[in-house]
Amino acid sequence: MELVSEQLGDPGYPEGVLVIVAHPDDAEFGCAGTVARWTSRGTRVDYLICTDGAAGSADPRVRREELPAIREREQRAAADVLGVSEVIFLRRRDGELRSDDLLRLELCRQIRRLRPEVVVCQNAVRHYANLGGNHPDHLAAGQAAIECVYPYARNPYSFPELLADGLEPYEVKEAWVTGTEFPDHLIDVSETVELKLEALLCHQSQHRSDPSERVRSRLAQAGQAAGIPLAESFRRVRAF
Repeated sequence: MELVSEQLGDPGYPEGVLVIVAHPDDAEFGCAGTVARWTSRGTRVDYLICTDGAAGSADPRVRREELPAIREREQRAAADVLGVSEVIFLRRRDGELRSDDLLRLELCRQIRRLRPEVVVCQNAVRHYANLGGNHPDHLAAGQAAIECVYPYARNPYSFPELLADGLEPYEVKEAWVTGTEFPDHLIDVSETVELKLEALLCHQSQHRSDPSERVRSRLAQAGQAAGIPLAESFRRVRAF
């Protein structure tokens, strides 16, 4: 395992990062500490949220049709805490996301438009050590994102309609995958954990209680093997 922290070798600060996730709040749980590190050093970070987030709330009195607007407001507030530049909402129906041609087209559109060095995405492979992290929407978002990193976003023969819109093929340098069973890349988020927790608390519709203690415990567990106080973990995939 390549364990990376400020003590073990700085991972660097790319010029641009696109975070692709299924639901509002997925990015905050998965990588907000790392996002805050990046933006504090001048990296542009953008979010792409695939679904409308309408399939659940901590308050059962909230109607499904009310949730998309609530969750978009919450996501924008969380992004502001972290210094995220743009939040793109695809508004696919929550709970029904599929890695289909339409989703791949939209992800490629944003990759070619924004031209990030790094794409952060969710794990596309189900594992049973963390069943809660294996929502079908997460798997679909992860599958579509990694397929767009390679081969679709870089292939001039894929989605010719994007060429007609002036969006040339683009090669992402790396994908950083969250929620994997075997991460190989740890980021020390001790200095940005408070921003991560503040951003998570913006998603008020999703919390029956403060998740801070639970989140801190998971970050401590992730960093324990490398002697990192609080860590977010990734599988780092070099695209070529």
